[in-house]
Amino acid sequence: MRKTILTIFIFCSSLNVFSQFKTKQLSVDSLGQEKRTDTISVPELRQALLTYNQNYIYKLRLDSIQQTVPLTYNEFVQGYIDVYSKRKDMYGKMLGLSSYYFPIFEQALKAYNIPSEIKYLPIIESSMNPHAISRVGATGLWQFMFGTAKNYGLNMDNFVDERKDPVQASYAAAAYFRDAYNELGDWLLAIAAYNCGKGNVTRAIDKAGSNDFWQIRPYLPKETRDYVPAFIAAVYVMKYANRHEITAQNNSFSFKTDSIMVTRFVALKDLAKAINYDSTTLIALNPSYKKFIVNGTPELPKRVIIPKVDPAFYTKIFEIVNTDLDIDKTLIAATTDDVRDLRKLNKTSVKDQKTKTQIHSVKAGETLTVIAGKYGIEVQDIKVWNKLSETSIIPGQKLIVAKTSDSLKNNKNATADKQTVYKVEAGDTLFAIAEKFKGVTVETIQKLNGLKSHAIKVGMLLRIM
Repeated sequence: MRKTILTIFIFCSSLNVFSQFKTKQLSVDSLGQEKRTDTISVPELRQALLTYNQNYIYKLRLDSIQQTVPLTYNEFVQGYIDVYSKRKDMYGKMLGLSSYYFPIFEQALKAYNIPSEIKYLPIIESSMNPHAISRVGATGLWQFMFGTAKNYGLNMDNFVDERKDPVQASYAAAAYFRDAYNELGDWLLAIAAYNCGKGNVTRAIDKAGSNDFWQIRPYLPKETRDYVPAFIAAVYVMKYANRHEITAQNNSFSFKTDSIMVTRFVALKDLAKAINYDSTTLIALNPSYKKFIVNGTPELPKRVIIPKVDPAFYTKIFEIVNTDLDIDKTLIAATTDDVRDLRKLNKTSVKDQKTKTQIHSVKAGETLTVIAGKYGIEVQDIKVWNKLSETSIIPGQKLIVAKTSDSLKNNKNATADKQTVYKVEAGDTLFAIAEKFKGVTVETIQKLNGLKSHAIKVGMLLRIM
């Protein structure tokens, strides 16, 4: 027995997974507001891991903390553990912030019966920064794109962006995971879908002939292939931080908080003054209010998070929240900030509609993912149009990046008939149905069919267009 233990120890100690990676740094100002920059927190492993070395210490640790979401151990997960366990400052901050944010996440996830492990996702999505904005427009702790946020009930207007609201966005994320799991039947696939969309995951399942994430992984977009093992590694590092000399750092929310509902327009600075706090504290606690003004109304009260104060301050708080601000209260619905949608709109307005194909000449350093992002298309589209079996490309190579006739053929459910009708099947949700039709949203289906909720039944006929 002693000899066996010694052998395992020597084997584990000799394990060394070499990887090269690049990261994209976040840029934050003094109020914690995120400048528009790339917020992808998943490092890109640029050199493939050459061998599969099973380190049983890490495997046993992952097994010991596994609950509902499978925390598979393999060389890809080990690669990200090696990366993340060295980021002691970053994960020290995440541990500090978790004491404030995790209870919020857990409550929302519990409401939809979602595994609590999903609470670790904002670590790799946004580094738990509610003001994070990605290069394509994904916003907030949970990095919601504009269209998905609207479909899940989040509001964006000239006063508020609820993607930045920790509470509202967490409930929207929980609802998304409920739908993704109901459709895909696997938590790792649901996590992958959160990154690249259920459509990409479904296509990968069809190609691989399997619904196991590790089997379909080669058929997923590059970022998603890394996203799931990075998530597992993040869970590990947060749980075993002390084994890697990572300690929790103090955060700005080390006090107890309370919430009040406001039915008038109230300035956060006035409310902060009433409770003897600096206005930056209330601004940080309420990141969704663009103008630092809470736009509550009797019909739609708005939540405000404040530090818990002595009841002696209640009178002053009452006076502030019941005094309406003398400002222009006109609400203007926000238009999409999805960079991909904006690119499509721009190209539609300037491109000759008769053009059936568009060619791109590959530049040095470009990848299919980069090119797909430029044209607002999928990597898979480029591969199909150009009959590529691999993702490797070379400078000077000519690629078809737009093929309007094919895009219409590929949309099997869309027809020229504006009276398209869809029959609800087992496992369908309004969001899943909307994704099958180009330009259709959950809100559109609800309006066309007089639906007052998301509830639908198998066999129901729905008008789509």
